[in-house]
Amino acid sequence: MLVTVREQTTGPHLLRTSTAELVAGVLRDRIAQAVYEPGERLSEEAIGAELEISRNTLREAFRLLGHERLLVHKLNRGVFVRVLSASDVKDLYLVRRVIECAAVRNSAGGDMAACREAVEDGERAAADDRWRDVGTANLRFHQALVALHGSSRLDELMGQLLAELRLVFHVMENPGAFHAPFVARNRLLTGLLEEGRLAEAEQYLSKYLDDAEALLQAAFDSSSSARLGGA
Repeated sequence: MLVTVREQTTGPHLLRTSTAELVAGVLRDRIAQAVYEPGERLSEEAIGAELEISRNTLREAFRLLGHERLLVHKLNRGVFVRVLSASDVKDLYLVRRVIECAAVRNSAGGDMAACREAVEDGERAAADDRWRDVGTANLRFHQALVALHGSSRLDELMGQLLAELRLVFHVMENPGAFHAPFVARNRLLTGLLEEGRLAEAEQYLSKYLDDAEALLQAAFDSSSSARLGGA
């Protein structure tokens, strides 16, 4: 179910700013869930009416998501979901290695319930060939890994990174072939963490991220070659 945000019409400026942040959170979640796709134009009129917010509040939310590199404003054309590049993938995975590997390394005694739930959701979605839902469950799994840090700031940063990452998934022509191996790998990684084999888990996650990045970069290379071939 999509969230409706009601505008606060009284109170200090901070309250209005918080409303814009809430709207940005709704839109960020939609990007992470592949409701909005790269290159898609976002209609101020439609979104404003749906969420019951003013145009100024929505524009502030758009501005916030622009700073997060999720949206881009094109002069005289409107606001669009950003299309990422191969260099974005490289940078995203650089940051992910730093944050996620540290979370695994320091996860002793952490609550693995959210990781297990995401793994199980991904397995059920894969069994039904619901690959968009598999992608969503995978993002939730990695968000849960970072939550082992116990840092609200890192949780927020990871949410932004994973929303960007979702925009990268669209480069895969066969999402099932891309996501399927990582469903099993999420299960294996969870098992290593639950058994307290943290050094092995960190090494496994590092290789996991290397493999995922390589697949995405290969897809970008293939897409670029196809465009050049059709020019």
